Amino acid sequence: MELAYYSDYAVRLVNTEEPARNKDALTSVEVIRELFGAATQMARRATDSDVTRFRAVRARLRAVFTAADEGDHTGAVDLLNSLLLEFPVSPQISGHDILDEDGRPRWHMHLADHPSNATAGYAAIAAMGLAFHLTEFGADRLGLCQAPPCRNAYLDTSTNRSRRYCSDRCATRANVAAYRARKRLEADRSDRTGLTAENSQESVTPSDR
Repeated sequence: MELAYYSDYAVRLVNTEEPARNKDALTSVEVIRELFGAATQMARRATDSDVTRFRAVRARLRAVFTAADEGDHTGAVDLLNSLLLEFPVSPQISGHDILDEDGRPRWHMHLADHPSNATAGYAAIAAMGLAFHLTEFGADRLGLCQAPPCRNAYLDTSTNRSRRYCSDRCATRANVAAYRARKRLEADRSDRTGLTAENSQESVTPSDR
């Protein structure tokens, strides 16, 4: 499992909440276990008490994305560093589960299971994954969806750093809204132009004609 894989842990956790819609999907231990994905050993350790702790970590991770999205890259790094200090990782070299074409282990870095609790384990790998993505690609690659009221977190992996939306659905919705806004503006301008022309004609006296 490569370190880049872990950055998605942060995105998945942040996006369990939609603040603008007042929606929160993080309501049970089952939801927490689903967030772990393939990390089933850590998932089994989750309990009901982790729900509140996960929400606290989620708020801090969202703050990282918010700072980066607003261009405060130093602030984003400071917030992320505080998470890394509080939830240190335990890196290990692994390869037993991935073999190359010759049947030899394909060695890679793996973040080992955290001995404390499910929240600490998840926070450690999410923060480390996000830190890897930030240092490898830049803080401007961390964003929040620009299609209101979504504001879901995303990691920009585009070649020209052009991503602005969390999904194709939000991009389409934003483009349709922008198109309709342009059409309304054009219609308003056309109406005003027509009224101006009509008023000009009415201002001309019969003798002038």
